[in-house]
Amino acid sequence: MMSNSLLKTAGILLLLFLFFADIASAGQANVFVYHRFGDSRYPSTNVDLSVFEAQLRYLQEHQFQVLTLGEIVRHMEQNTLPEKCMAISIDDAYASFMSGGFPLLQKYGMPATLFVSSGTVGSPGYLSWNELKQLQEAGIEIGNHSHAHPFLLNRLADETEAHWRERVRGDIRKAQDLLTEHLGITPTLFAYPYGEYDPQVRDVVREIGFTAAFGQQSGVISSGADLFTLARFPMGGAYATLDGFREKLAMKPLPIEVLSPWTPVLGPAESNPPLLVFNIDPNVVDLRQLRCFVPGQESPPIRAVVDQPGRFEVRAEAPLSGRRSKYTLTAPGRDGRGWYWFSQLWIRPNQVGDEGG
Repeated sequence: MMSNSLLKTAGILLLLFLFFADIASAGQANVFVYHRFGDSRYPSTNVDLSVFEAQLRYLQEHQFQVLTLGEIVRHMEQNTLPEKCMAISIDDAYASFMSGGFPLLQKYGMPATLFVSSGTVGSPGYLSWNELKQLQEAGIEIGNHSHAHPFLLNRLADETEAHWRERVRGDIRKAQDLLTEHLGITPTLFAYPYGEYDPQVRDVVREIGFTAAFGQQSGVISSGADLFTLARFPMGGAYATLDGFREKLAMKPLPIEVLSPWTPVLGPAESNPPLLVFNIDPNVVDLRQLRCFVPGQESPPIRAVVDQPGRFEVRAEAPLSGRRSKYTLTAPGRDGRGWYWFSQLWIRPNQVGDEGG
């Protein structure tokens, strides 16, 4: 159940964003990630089928360009992301995609990208290789989501950096080999299990030969974004609504440069809550209304760095809980049309992991 403070924050965001909603412009892509469809046994990662259909109907009625993630990446490489551009992605290849989500995509003639963890294919509750082949032949793009779906950042006891890299590389390559064997493809897209990455994991994924990799930190993709830390808006649980979908479709990428820290991974206890230092373009957004939202907490103050125009820092009021958290920064445009969004991912690898990945 959501806490009162979290409900309050979500309500404020929704009212503000719907009031100032503006259509996404060229040079950006609003990407969504789903997991389960019409499977109420797992509410945190599920979307109701009536809600999913309403979202697809909204895309159709408002003439959004729905692309695969592969097409998004190609447009990014050519700096040609079109106006009202979005994509639908699905992680984990649960069986409910075939029975619930896919028929609705077919009904509305929309593409999607499915990230597969090869180690669970054919297990109870997951799609089989035959079903994946049918989806592929029907136009669903297939990406790599690892083999064992591990917490890639976690090190084993007494594991060296070299041994860790080889273990991670071996897991991802095993998935590549199985996807090639059963589907005849070599995926060029990767989705980090649980949306977790750091610079070392990102380097391993790049070295294997992928062209892009996706997380689950909410945010809008811009043409100049890092191709190996691409953001997606999660659609599950309390956030899987039509209003929440419309709100995020209207978001624009906050023009931000993170200066510190260099990794989303939190170290010793003294680094929690973490300090985020960033530059932001004052010509695009109204800095007087720049806000930071932290899950389960009150909004912390954002402080301007003295004698450094456009530089700010923010720290949560209390230590972050759970394995993954985030700071979400928002501000309206200076022209009063549209809202801008950025989320900074935080990960504590020493914490027990939670569902959703």
